[in-house]
Amino acid sequence: MQGLDQFDEEDVNGTVFRDVITLALCGFVAVVILLLPHLNPKQEAQAATSTVPGNIMVEARWADELDSDIDLWVQAPGDVPVGYSNKSGVIFNLLRDDLGRNADPTQLNYEVSYSRGIPPGEYAINLHMYRNKSRVSPVKVTVVTSVKKPNSESAKQILTSSVDLMAENQELTVYRFKLTEAGDLVPSSVNSLPKSLRKWRQ
Repeated sequence: MQGLDQFDEEDVNGTVFRDVITLALCGFVAVVILLLPHLNPKQEAQAATSTVPGNIMVEARWADELDSDIDLWVQAPGDVPVGYSNKSGVIFNLLRDDLGRNADPTQLNYEVSYSRGIPPGEYAINLHMYRNKSRVSPVKVTVVTSVKKPNSESAKQILTSSVDLMAENQELTVYRFKLTEAGDLVPSSVNSLPKSLRKWRQ
């Protein structure tokens, strides 16, 4: 009889231990489920406020199937020209120098420059055909310029133009334009008078 009482006591103790462990595990799972929505709130806030990484964006795009190295050159008021051999100035940065098919894991033919700030004055946007292994002529390139004002949530396209590059080493002024202190385009300022940017040297 004493052995049976001892067995019952051990069985009760085992049951109590299992119940306590199960309740502790359930409590832990409940706490984790309650905390899940509150993890990493900073990342969610950053994703909600992500915007264009600059104030002025200049994009150049040409046919993806072409093995052509077209260079985008930009110049902000009072700053140095920015292009493949000088990728940054005070205002503009060239994000990528697209070499056509050379060292490019994709077939996307695209270059883009971003500015920090919108200084008033004249801007110049040029294209230069560095290399044309495809031997296609002309190479049509589309250039789009957009402006994101400091208090705006999105960028607004202000100018677009498509031009033809005919031969290697050709440099072409796509357009020149002026922006006001508020970042507005001065319509009467838009022109394509030639201005060499590529041959600039410090």
